[in-house]
Amino acid sequence: MKAGIVGLPNVGKSTLFNCLSQAKAQSANFPFCTIEPNVGVVNVPDPRLIKLEELVQPQRVIPATVEIVDIAGLVKGASKGEGLGNQFLANIRETDAILHVLRCFDNDNIVHVEGRVNPESDKEIIDMELQLKDLETVEKRLEKVHRAARTGNKEAQKEQDVLNQVKHGLSSGISVRGIEIDEDLRKEFITPVQFITDKPVLYVCNVDEESAATGNAYVERVRALALAEGAEVLVLAVATEADITELETFEERQMFLDDLGLDEPGASKLIRSAYTLLNLQTYFTAGEKEVRAWTIPVGATAPQAAGVIHSDFEKGFIRAEVISFDHYAQYGSESKVREAGKLGVEGKEYIVKDGDVMHFRFNV
Repeated sequence: MKAGIVGLPNVGKSTLFNCLSQAKAQSANFPFCTIEPNVGVVNVPDPRLIKLEELVQPQRVIPATVEIVDIAGLVKGASKGEGLGNQFLANIRETDAILHVLRCFDNDNIVHVEGRVNPESDKEIIDMELQLKDLETVEKRLEKVHRAARTGNKEAQKEQDVLNQVKHGLSSGISVRGIEIDEDLRKEFITPVQFITDKPVLYVCNVDEESAATGNAYVERVRALALAEGAEVLVLAVATEADITELETFEERQMFLDDLGLDEPGASKLIRSAYTLLNLQTYFTAGEKEVRAWTIPVGATAPQAAGVIHSDFEKGFIRAEVISFDHYAQYGSESKVREAGKLGVEGKEYIVKDGDVMHFRFNV
């Protein structure tokens, strides 16, 4: 599962990627600096993992991770191949969620590809190009389905109706994720097509240092647009975040954050937001050798969670011993949780909760 960082050229995407991954993607003050997508595997900051390490004192600690992809900047006309349009659209199609970076600061020394700072217009350009590409996709799909529907194929006729709804929505400037369609029909006919504008999106407002804690007028305009879509907004001073990552000690970073009125780096919030956007959650295993965070989709069952460790665990699943993180933190050890009667024994139907600490019993 990976999230793609997208936006117009020169809005801070590669600098943000560097903050998140601490990989040194090239960043510069000119468009199309990024051509090939940069991919970083990023640790998900989780204070619960720190607490478990403190309580268990394991030999090693392994956090959950999420893949972040820095994709080349898109320009007006990308859906027709302008700039690096075709390459951009192919790269974004391979991601599972979108982190859409919008420039929300004034600086005459940093070139804007459109010659002015206007996050609403920037958003509109990218939305339109992605919608045009999806429109092309739905029209091609409709050509195939239409032939089958004409023969009286009921399933094809149903799919044709759904795709026509999608086509109408896209033609009206509505992204696929915002088109109102029955959820079962969406899963059956829309999800398999992998429309670009069906991917969940988080808007990242790149602001100057003074606006890091409170935002600014540009951010408020983006928030109004995101609210109408039911999307989330995160405010980040990307250049400042880059400065923070260069500091060597925790104390130095904390002093910098205190001066800005922030409780933690914005990059940490963004990584967690990307994790949530991808519909992922964490469960833990905790023992003397290792405390580890495991990544699973929200709604996963206990056997599916066990399968993330090893496929044999899922095949031979017998039961799971489950402790909520809150109970583990409250009582301080697994043995004390058992004594308090707070350890649950769960079967195959158990839906894993975020933060569960689990042991699996299995037989192969």
